[in-house]
Amino acid sequence: GPAPEHVMGELVFRHVNFEYTPAVPVLEDVSLEIPAKSVVALVGPTGVGKTTLVSLIPRFYDLTSGLITLDGHDLHAYTLESLRSQISIVLQDVFLFYGTVRENLLFGRLEASEAEMVAAACAANAHDFIMELPQGYDTLIGERGVKLSGGQKQRLSIARALLKDAPILILDEATSSVDTETEQLIQQALERLMQGRTTIIIAHRLSTIRNADKIVVLEDKCIREIGTHAELIQMDGLYKRLYTVQK
Repeated sequence: GPAPEHVMGELVFRHVNFEYTPAVPVLEDVSLEIPAKSVVALVGPTGVGKTTLVSLIPRFYDLTSGLITLDGHDLHAYTLESLRSQISIVLQDVFLFYGTVRENLLFGRLEASEAEMVAAACAANAHDFIMELPQGYDTLIGERGVKLSGGQKQRLSIARALLKDAPILILDEATSSVDTETEQLIQQALERLMQGRTTIIIAHRLSTIRNADKIVVLEDKCIREIGTHAELIQMDGLYKRLYTVQK
């Protein structure tokens, strides 16, 4: 199958159906075009399948029917390893293992140099707090190591994604309970990370939603509306209701 160094990152969903349990659909007839390097926000009530939809891209689950293509090739044309090497995922529950800060960061790209690692940590607004840890980049974190705050963990996972430098980024930005200053540091880091990548965001913050190239509104297992913020407000439908409630 195709195994390019870096894909462009165009994703197309065609009539995608998905069920975890036979005959209990979670996604129904989802068709969606995500141009390379565009930012797409997924919005909608909880439990409508936003997380499921993004989980299909790295093939954590396989479709019940339909097709997803990456740069025009069926996802199955790629090996799982080459497919997943093209995708960075930044979730709310940041996965940090017991090891040093350095090991956790290099997890994204083992062969990165010290300078590249520090540059990624700086861009993720993480370098300063790392330097304040007892042994800096060699501090043990994770289960039995130094306890990090939620905001610190998130910035480490952004640094890891920057280092991995994959062309596709999947982001779940459920607003973590962080103070305003930390939130600004995280937002800034995410903006740097999104630069020049195909980005799919499970969106909660209005600022993100407004700036997306395309907003996909999910309800009852299917796509209800697709458009820019302005177009959707004009449609005067579900998006406008959701948006007005949040303001």
